[in-house]
Amino acid sequence: LPVISAGAVVRSLLALHARYVSLVYSVVYRILNEPMAAEEVTQDTFLRLWHKGFTYDPARGQFVTWLLTVARRLAIDHYRHQRRREPRAGLLFMDEDPSLWENTLLAEGDDLRRTLQSALNQLQPEQRELIELAYFYGLAHSDIAAQTHLPLGTVKTRIRLGMQKLRQIWMDEARVKPKPGDQA
Repeated sequence: LPVISAGAVVRSLLALHARYVSLVYSVVYRILNEPMAAEEVTQDTFLRLWHKGFTYDPARGQFVTWLLTVARRLAIDHYRHQRRREPRAGLLFMDEDPSLWENTLLAEGDDLRRTLQSALNQLQPEQRELIELAYFYGLAHSDIAAQTHLPLGTVKTRIRLGMQKLRQIWMDEARVKPKPGDQA
């Protein structure tokens, strides 16, 4: 195998960058529709090429197709990451102002607080703990997995099953207790 100098590699990468940067940027921009994010993902695409270019296999397709696939995947990952991080308009999150939630529970009366606490207490401890970490402490599922030393799939399953049980408990409680002003 021929030995390629570091300078030759750098020149090759610079040539690839000059040739494809506009194309990569336009594909990424169409996905993200934000210039700064598109520039960032375009740069990440060429960094990926620098670090993982050896994964390109000419037998599987053209280089430009591979490069644009890398760019597209990175753009989609960036888009999904941003959607998870950005609060949705009109929603209030527990960690924004914990005193607001305490005051809301107090204002709603002891009934709501007791119902919520009762529902949480009916969960298995491993479900309750993970739900508390996710919803009261705002941890992502991957952070919970790292903190509790559990597989990510286990964390997601326990939270999902716990939330299903909470929903069922809440719905059962709503059927048992009539709303104020309802006539039996």
